[in-house]
Parts: sequence; C-alpha cells; structure tokens
Amino acid sequence: MSGAALAVVAAGESQPWQIAAAVAVAGGTKPPLEAGLRSLWGMGPGSVMPTRDHQRTALALDAASQELIYIAGPVMVAGIALAASPSAALLVTAAFGIAGTALVVTTHASRSWTPLDERLGDWLGPLRSPPLRTLYAAMACIGVPIGAITPLAITAATRYHAPWLVGGLPAVLSAGAVLGGLAYGARSWPGTTPQQLIALAALFSAGWLAVIVTGGPTTVFAATASTGSLMAPLLAVAFVMTGALAPRGTVTEAQALLVAALDVGCALGTAAAGVLTPLFLPAATATGALILLTARRPLAQADDRAPHVPARPVPPLEAIT
Repeated sequence: MSGAALAVVAAGESQPWQIAAAVAVAGGTKPPLEAGLRSLWGMGPGSVMPTRDHQRTALALDAASQELIYIAGPVMVAGIALAASPSAALLVTAAFGIAGTALVVTTHASRSWTPLDERLGDWLGPLRSPPLRTLYAAMACIGVPIGAITPLAITAATRYHAPWLVGGLPAVLSAGAVLGGLAYGARSWPGTTPQQLIALAALFSAGWLAVIVTGGPTTVFAATASTGSLMAPLLAVAFVMTGALAPRGTVTEAQALLVAALDVGCALGTAAAGVLTPLFLPAATATGALILLTARRPLAQADDRAPHVPARPVPPLEAIT
C-alpha cells in the first residue's frame, strides 16, 4: 500500500489535497522493517543472535548501514531525476521499498518467527516500562540535531559563502556515522550498557557544541564528521537497551517506539532550526544525556537481565538468510 500511494504521488495528476493524503498513507503504511529486524536480532525466543556481543555488533552494523541511505539515496534520486524525471525517481524509490520488504519477509529467520502466545491486557505495551519511557524521552532529545542538520547546513553555507556545505554537512554526518558504527561493532568496549549510552550522549552533545562554535567551512565540516562518528554507536546502544528493557512480548513494539521517539526529535529539530539560535542543538542533546544520567539506576535493568539470557550455538549462515 505504501508503494501504491507513492505511485499516486508520482502520477502528478491529483489535486494537492489528494497528494498530501497519498503521502500520509505512504508514511502510515510503511512496513516496520526496522522494528522487525531488531526483534530478530534480539536475545529472546526466535532471534538469530546467539550472544550479547553478536547482538551488539549486528545493531551497530544496522545503525551504520542505515546512514548509507542518506549518502547513496540523494545521489540516486538526483541522477534518476536528471536522466528521466522526478516522477521516475519516486517510482524507483517505491520499487526499492517493495523489493526490500519482500527480501526481508522471505528470509528463513522472518518466516520461522513465532510470536509469544501472550495477551498483554492493555494498549500501553512497552510504555508500561518506566525505564523505557525515560529512554524514549532522552532519545527524542538526541534526535533534535539530526533533524536540524539540513537547515543548519544551509545556514552554514550562507554564513561561510560555501555552497558545498548544503549537501556536504548531511553527507559527512552520515559518513562519520558509518565509520563510527563499524568501529563500535568491531570490538568490545568498557563499561555497562547504560554507562556507554550516557557517555556517548554526553560526547554527542559536546560534538554539536563544537559544530556551532567553529569559525570556518573546513572546521565545521570536520566537527560534523567527528560528531557523526558518535551517532551510530549511540543508536546501537539504545537499540540494545530497548530490547533488554521491553516487557515480555513487546520487543517489536518497543523498537518501533524508539524509532518514533527519534522521529519526533528530528521533526522538532527541523521545525526549530529556522527560529531558534543554533545553541538549542547541544542544549537538546545535553538534556537527553542528563535524563539518562538521572535515570541510570532504572536503566541498569538492561544489564541486569543479560546474565539470565543463555548463549546459544551460532546458527549456520543458511539458517539466517
């Protein structure tokens, strides 16, 4: 349905309100692939990760690979739009979405997934967990500068008379995240999961402060790359904690709500970038880090649960794919 709605938009023959409705349908029916995959990569029944280290590495690669979308996606769309038309670019985008969804749902891991036969008895689901509510609030704050990066890039390009920053800053933020995610997933790191999350959030906030106080195009470019390198590890640790803190039978919903919290932060960042001073970027992320710091004891449940999860033999590659 999401792909069909995008096809309606690509047709370009509808009234503005119909196009707006089609875009809303496309977004509302987008397959929850992120939440589904992170459930498979969890440590519960039906998951494909045999140990916590495997899970951490998979989620770090997940966060890093997603940033490739923001590097390759605009290039692909721009190329198709120039070679054919914007409508063709939108249709190709819809086709990629359909193909990716089909690829995920036809894998052995997806087809063999068995949900828990359990009724939660209410509509709150993962929101019944106070530590998860705290984590969501913090990650909404973390998402603010991610959503503000494009308006910030336009402002920086105007201030420094460097038009290349308009595309350069979002691209280097994503490139930094790819490298940071690969580095984080390649080895084990000291500290508990909450300690890592708090430290990464604090460093992320300091990175955005460095971005806005730099005095030239080269330095703002370098500061954005450095800050981006913290983004994928930060998200990976948040994914791990979400899976560990989710009440029984709500892992998929919990991961989906984490994405929603980040999206809310991104939306707020985009909306506020045009009316507030850039200082709101490190202020928002610092608020997120402070929320995590004050809730570090409840969040420690994420590590308290880890010893009770038995390790399993590593499944063969064909069982995963």
